[in-house]
Amino acid sequence: MSRNRNALCLSIALVFAAPAAFAAGENIDKINGSITAEAGQGYGNLETVNGSITLESGSSADSAETVNGSIRVADNVQARSLSTVNGSIRAGGKAQLSGGAETVNGSIFFDRGSRIGDGVTTVNGAIGLVETEVGGDIETVNGDITVGIGSHVGGHVKVEKPTSNWMPINLNKRKPRIVIGPNAVVDGPLIFEREVTLYVHNTARTGKITGATAVRYDGARAPQD
Repeated sequence: MSRNRNALCLSIALVFAAPAAFAAGENIDKINGSITAEAGQGYGNLETVNGSITLESGSSADSAETVNGSIRVADNVQARSLSTVNGSIRAGGKAQLSGGAETVNGSIFFDRGSRIGDGVTTVNGAIGLVETEVGGDIETVNGDITVGIGSHVGGHVKVEKPTSNWMPINLNKRKPRIVIGPNAVVDGPLIFEREVTLYVHNTARTGKITGATAVRYDGARAPQD
């Protein structure tokens, strides 16, 4: 497992070995208002408090951070990290992050051909990947996780037990739904500190499973709860 993870991390690192376009770009910092990184342009740090951030196709940025707002990433975008507190992160195909993606109250989705050098983390929000490589871990407290078809996670997948450190938290009465899809690979363990519903495709490969019993399935979609 460690050999596979090292190979994955190396392959992701090579993507960012060349000088990045966002290294010397313009910084944009706002309190109120949205930010748009225009198509094909390079930026530094994009930061706002009350507003969304959009990275148009082919643009690049060092980081994109907001407090109250979502982050929308078009195809073929490069960035170091994406972060929001109250909002979602949604990336199109072939997004390239050298760092990670993080939300507190919001979902995270990456589409085909994307690479994330570090981890993907939420507290209250779903995580979805389709044919995406993640060099680090995937973690949530109170959200569903789908490691979709053809995705590869170099670290672990973990659902943490809610503690006072996460307060306030909107604890769902329903169990989080965890799906490891067709031909997906998780090099590290699957760790569940609270009760979940776990589906693992018969073609998927994972590390050791702790805290849940996997329901195996065939076909393109996991069974409905």
